[in-house]
Amino acid sequence: MWFLLRILIGCIFVVSGLGKALSPYQNFLYVIQAYQLLPAGPETLVAQVFPWIELLVGCFVLLGLWLPWSLRAAMGLFGIFVIVVGQALVRNLPLESCGCFGELIHLKPQVVMIMDSISLLLTLALLRHLSAVKKFSLDAYFEKV
Repeated sequence: MWFLLRILIGCIFVVSGLGKALSPYQNFLYVIQAYQLLPAGPETLVAQVFPWIELLVGCFVLLGLWLPWSLRAAMGLFGIFVIVVGQALVRNLPLESCGCFGELIHLKPQVVMIMDSISLLLTLALLRHLSAVKKFSLDAYFEKV
């Protein structure tokens, strides 16, 4: 079960990161601007860098590499997502889609809020059961070598 849960969490980040990284960064910049959270200067940098961070964290979780750190990074990202989407919902911003997966998948912010909250809790559970999560991981392989 833990192995499949780790794969699920990793896939969420890989799909999310790829969906944004393969599109022009201006598409994600538009999404960031819709949340009205960052000043104009950092928005462009976030739009260019954040998809690659998601993709990298997703690959590390998926492969089971440096699991304590990659799972903490995943928790941090889910925490950021909950805060960003939550503030948009509280402020009643007119968002049709969350923009989380670029152009690949369109989800309403309310759905994403639930999904990210559950994913945050599941990632915490993975961290608490790290020895079981390490099965079939690169971490387990390297520990044997």
